[in-house]
Amino acid sequence: MIITKDGPVKRTNPVADEPSPEEPAWCRLKADEALARLGSDGERGLSQAEAQRRLARHGPNELVERGLKSPWRILWEQLTGIMVVILIVAAVVSAALGDYKDVVAILAIVVLNTILGFVQEYRAERAIAALKRLAVPRVKARRDGGVQEISARELVPGDIVLLEAGVLVPADGRLIEVANLRVQEAALTGESEPVDKQVNPLSGENVPVADQCNMAFMGTAVTYGRGVMAVTATGMRTELGRVAEMIQAVEVERTPLQRRLEQLGRGLAVAALAIVALVFALGLLRGEDVKLMFLTGISMAVAAVPEGLPAVVTIA
Repeated sequence: MIITKDGPVKRTNPVADEPSPEEPAWCRLKADEALARLGSDGERGLSQAEAQRRLARHGPNELVERGLKSPWRILWEQLTGIMVVILIVAAVVSAALGDYKDVVAILAIVVLNTILGFVQEYRAERAIAALKRLAVPRVKARRDGGVQEISARELVPGDIVLLEAGVLVPADGRLIEVANLRVQEAALTGESEPVDKQVNPLSGENVPVADQCNMAFMGTAVTYGRGVMAVTATGMRTELGRVAEMIQAVEVERTPLQRRLEQLGRGLAVAALAIVALVFALGLLRGEDVKLMFLTGISMAVAAVPEGLPAVVTIA
């Protein structure tokens, strides 16, 4: 059974002015009201010229990565932590003293700690890339009175997009026609079961995304039926785009444990230098060999470094 919008839909000029900057609550509008606000025609879609004009204004329909760390930067940050630097210095000193067993043990800890830390942070940095994989490469849209297959990057507000089972929704849109349409929205709302869609307007203020059953959202998957939607938002202005924006805007704060570990590292560095200086000074006062006292102080400083601590903290 095909459900359509309430009553006959008033078709508007596909090259009409775009909606005002104040975005309405699309789920509360009737289908024909949404089309009017979008300046679109549900049967003919936008003209190619109007679509190009809107594309120039709104930009491509894609998620934008901002401020992501490169793998090399992540690796560099792992190798320049205060505890790791102390361990590397300890390994160099142990090699100079001929204690190669300690060198192997310390470097193994450094490598393990670096790999674990790199993998954890790299996965977090690639969260936005995972969201981008929810984008759709090609879509069917009504343009100039016919159905065309276009790049999803070229979608603009007001485009009329055809949805069918097995496709990902390419942008946010107000549904204007549905035929037993069900959409899996777990990627956006966490809802495990597919949602039955309809076209009737909703009532109430600030309707949650999970309850907007007359809307389709970018990155969600059509599991059954078919439908037609009028695009209301593209790119970073979609609900998925807002999620991506929040992920990229979050400033990662160091945990209390990380701050204490950094303080411990600085304390160990100061203590190691103090040990070297003290042993060296006492040895000189007693008339000991300068080289011997220096090596003895270095050995004691290296012994004070907890080689396994960084890896244990990273795993924890």
